[in-house]
Amino acid sequence: MTAAQENLVRAKTPSEFLEIATPRVEDGAAIWRIARDSEVLDLNSSYSYLLWCRDFAATSAVARGSDGEPIAFVTGYVRPDRPEALVVWQVAVDHAHRGRGLAGVLLDALTARVTDGPGIREIETTITPDNTASDRLFTSYAQRHGARLEREVLFDGELFPEGTHQPEVLYRIGPLSA
Repeated sequence: MTAAQENLVRAKTPSEFLEIATPRVEDGAAIWRIARDSEVLDLNSSYSYLLWCRDFAATSAVARGSDGEPIAFVTGYVRPDRPEALVVWQVAVDHAHRGRGLAGVLLDALTARVTDGPGIREIETTITPDNTASDRLFTSYAQRHGARLEREVLFDGELFPEGTHQPEVLYRIGPLSA
């Protein structure tokens, strides 16, 4: 991330947030708790969040409170068959810090960092049709960045073994500029 982008993120970050940073392995437990308490995310094992903080830290971000503990996160990875695409896996904000735009700030900070140089030029994520908060987050992200937003069903609900899963809609946002 350039100095100008860091200043923009700091300016947009509410004062009660100490920093936006790359996650560390020891953040995995707090990230797992935030995901669990969100009551909307598909919860992965605590082990997977530890691995995520180790193996995909460069494409993920956390917001830390004044005590240095994570209060929000965004996890992502680069698609192996489309290295220009950052897949945003999960975004969550602790209940006590919701409604202040922190998810958007995190997403802006992460994409500013990963698009600083050649490579990533678009975001992909999947959202279920009833997840209006995520729809608003990614729609407003595309608008803020003047990027195109395309939606299409990626996985129909009947593909899931539970049989009751909603379809997953792919959101593709781009092109992004550095």
